[in-house]
Amino acid sequence: MPGINHSNDGNSQKPIVDERVIDLAVDRDQKGIKDTRHSNNNNHSTATSSIYTTSEDVLVHKTKSRTASYFNVLFSGFALLSDGYQSGVISFVNLFLGKIYGTDVFNADMKSRLSYAMFVGAIVGQLGFGLIIDRVGRKIGLVATTVLVILGAALSCASSGTSVEGLLWMMIISRGILGVGVGGEYPCSSVSAGESADEVAPGKRGGLFVMVTNFVIDLGYVISAIVPVILLAIFKDNLEPVWRLSLGLGIVPPLSVLYFRLKMADSERYRTSAMRKSVPYLLIVRRYWFRILLTSGLWFIYDFISYPNGVFSSVIIESVADGQSNIEVVSWNILLYAFYLPGCLAGAYSVDKIGRRKTLAFGLLAQGVVGMILGGVYEPLTKDCMPMFIIMYGIFLALGEYGPGPTMGLNAMELFPTAVRGTCYGIAAAVGKVGATAGTIAFSPLEVAMGGYRGPFLVGSGIAIVASAVAWFLLPEVGPDGLVQEDAAFREYLTANGYDISQLGLGNQQAEIAHGNTKSSSVSIDSNISRQGN
Repeated sequence: MPGINHSNDGNSQKPIVDERVIDLAVDRDQKGIKDTRHSNNNNHSTATSSIYTTSEDVLVHKTKSRTASYFNVLFSGFALLSDGYQSGVISFVNLFLGKIYGTDVFNADMKSRLSYAMFVGAIVGQLGFGLIIDRVGRKIGLVATTVLVILGAALSCASSGTSVEGLLWMMIISRGILGVGVGGEYPCSSVSAGESADEVAPGKRGGLFVMVTNFVIDLGYVISAIVPVILLAIFKDNLEPVWRLSLGLGIVPPLSVLYFRLKMADSERYRTSAMRKSVPYLLIVRRYWFRILLTSGLWFIYDFISYPNGVFSSVIIESVADGQSNIEVVSWNILLYAFYLPGCLAGAYSVDKIGRRKTLAFGLLAQGVVGMILGGVYEPLTKDCMPMFIIMYGIFLALGEYGPGPTMGLNAMELFPTAVRGTCYGIAAAVGKVGATAGTIAFSPLEVAMGGYRGPFLVGSGIAIVASAVAWFLLPEVGPDGLVQEDAAFREYLTANGYDISQLGLGNQQAEIAHGNTKSSSVSIDSNISRQGN
């Protein structure tokens, strides 16, 4: 029967049931009820009662599961607003701190440390929480990362010291703590949202996943530019409350979802496929090493290109908009970040329409071409036509959000089985953040070595074009039933290699709903329909 696999152990007949089995049971159950209603045979009364009972049980379970999945999708993704906000706002904080303390104290080294502190913390969070959500549970990871983001944002806002250097070092450490939480949000939020999206939007989970993850992150970037403008309008040239409040307001998104995350349940797919003990890591690496390498490498390249352009965007804009006020410089960045949103919306449509692989390859190729043009005409555009430079820069960023932006997380979520999805996603995302850190560190040397900001554009664009070819020829395409098929293939692989798959799934009452109760309902329905036919 589709969706059910049994272990080779003769003493263990615990089935692994996916949602298609429940759908089949409900359909057959309802057919049995209809047939029974039209039967005048009194001998069928017991069967009718049994069918009604199993029908109600399965329908109630499915209704509750579907409702829980909607909430999981919504509240898993929303806190990712903090990632976009915190990644974007540091660009403006760098600008303000440089004006307050001068370049002698807030020099290039200190600016770089503050910029990539969150990236280093994110690497720890992605690796650690990727493992935690597979071995302990999705909900626990979501709650823990939420608390860390709140703590890190609060400490960053409250940074102080006996000297300016002490204040800056406290901010760097606080941003590192924030990074652990933000990094953990990637596997926790994305994996939970992706699994739940597959339950509420079968066949269209790609677009829904992008909307509740990448679009939310991009919206965070836009808000990170709007907030400083509002604060500058209030405090004028008093920049200290501007940078402190800009960092502190990042608490709002995670704080607003903390209560709901405490009430969330693990996804149905996790409850039926979790692997909490006796994890065969050698078998997993043997089967998935190439996919891990491919998704990690592509994510490294994307973050190497995109994050420095986000972190240093205000610096680039300030150099172009020479002589303009702080509020004018930051306002240009609102326009720049706004390009993220249409790019992401187009990507959300494209991933289901033409597929993940084509969306990624086309996006990288187009971004590379536009970046080459932008690097080539950087000098005349920035001197004579700043609005055109902003538009081209915005298109460059939008293409990143059309192709690689939505598909990096989507591929890392879909190409691995539920049992180790968080771990593999965390590895790929962590390698991506290594790319972000490397790109941030390399940005200034590239600028110096190549005579201005055109250098990073040219280097990043060349890498993007190469990556588009890698994605086109090597990346596998995932279909609408990809999660179900990958889980089934993984179970077959484990069974063929002597692993007892009866260990998959949770041993608690929630898991029994998906295992035992569904099994008994299906058996009862089969037997009742059989009796009606006699």
